[in-house]
Amino acid sequence: MFKEFKEFAMKGNLIDMAVGLVMGAGFGKVAAAFTDGMIMPMVGMLIGGVDFKNLKFILKEKGMDGKTEIPEVAIKYGEFVNACVDFLIVAFVMYLVVKAINVARKDTAMAPPPPSPQEVLLEEIRDVLKKQR
Repeated sequence: MFKEFKEFAMKGNLIDMAVGLVMGAGFGKVAAAFTDGMIMPMVGMLIGGVDFKNLKFILKEKGMDGKTEIPEVAIKYGEFVNACVDFLIVAFVMYLVVKAINVARKDTAMAPPPPSPQEVLLEEIRDVLKKQR
């Protein structure tokens, strides 16, 4: 059973998928930092100084009930907007990556394989025979 698992784990596709997953998670963090630190502050400034991260619809204010503190109940739609922008950035970059891979595959698929040494020799013989006529 361990041998079968080892063969399964060492297949190229599984390792490639694991590497892609790790890289995707890292890229997601980069996209989130880019969105939170650069994109949304500019968008907020253009709209009128709005900080999207703190946008929320308060359902119940924070307060005190005797000695117990009652937490605020709110719908944080600003974080949702940030997450949507993150998704759009990641989706667009993945689209560009897939498009570039498809173009690279098309270029290699369209190029005919080089002729074999026998074919080259036969072409040379044919050309010599044509010249002698």
